[in-house]
Amino acid sequence: MSKAMVLTSGGLDSVTLAYYLRKVKKIRDIELIFLDYNQKSLKEELFCARKTAKKLGSKLKIINVRWLGEISTSLINKKISEEKLKKIKEKEELISWYVPCRNSIFLLVGLAIAESKFISKKEKNDVYIAIKHEGELQFKDTTPEFLKQMNKTAEFCTQKGNLKFVAPFLNKEKEDLIELSKKLRINLGDTYSCYVGGGFKKIKNKTIPIHCGICGGCKSRKKAFKFSNIKDSSIYKNV
Repeated sequence: MSKAMVLTSGGLDSVTLAYYLRKVKKIRDIELIFLDYNQKSLKEELFCARKTAKKLGSKLKIINVRWLGEISTSLINKKISEEKLKKIKEKEELISWYVPCRNSIFLLVGLAIAESKFISKKEKNDVYIAIKHEGELQFKDTTPEFLKQMNKTAEFCTQKGNLKFVAPFLNKEKEDLIELSKKLRINLGDTYSCYVGGGFKKIKNKTIPIHCGICGGCKSRKKAFKFSNIKDSSIYKNV
């Protein structure tokens, strides 16, 4: 297969997936799909997604789904002080950051673009997503069962192309992806995991996105780097 459509957030997982498809699977034609759902870390995510697209020589398509942010119950979309952020209990972590039906919506948006390309240009693009094993705090929409059901949906809701959703990292841990990124020589400093957005900092004329260090995304990132025993070059506001 010579073409692929990758859902990307500019995050560690999806950026690693894009490089994996290029360097390991030898897919030359990769289109990155970025979804703007009015997430608080939009600027930082988009900054990293654009960097990845430039380095890969890939097209980046930005899709407006801001209505999802309007109905979202997630702290990814809602304001919260650092003090309250620090007080989130482990049992509340999952639902605090969960965006209703996000992965389902993202996949179907990607599928619609892929089917449109097939109908109009006879180009076959499967839709890739970087969902992975999340450990004990596993979102339902990051599981093998979820992917299986979504592929059944894809079969019945499209007319052309025999398109499918693919998740190569489904059974991988985040630390596995960090180790893979090292082998593929990916600069993970150009990826972003923070859910709340920490802004940017200029260091030696280079713009660096800052992680808050205390949200669910930052906790997961820091933990994975620790387990992988690989140096974390990310800058955290709260260490």
